[in-house]
Amino acid sequence: MLEDGRGCLELAQQLLAVERAIGNARKALIHDHIDHCLEHMARDGAVAAEDALREFKEITKYV
Repeated sequence: MLEDGRGCLELAQQLLAVERAIGNARKALIHDHIDHCLEHMARDGAVAAEDALREFKEITKYV
């Protein structure tokens, strides 16, 4: 963008938009994992409830 002659303000705005998009994608991935993977694993008995809870606690560190 700087090579194209755009200003620093526009570059900063674009970087902020990218950061927010990445943050939103990370949150969506985590929520999807909680809603689908952990719920199904615990409900179907694929893993012990304690293991699902441990994974839930671990993944929420990234929200």
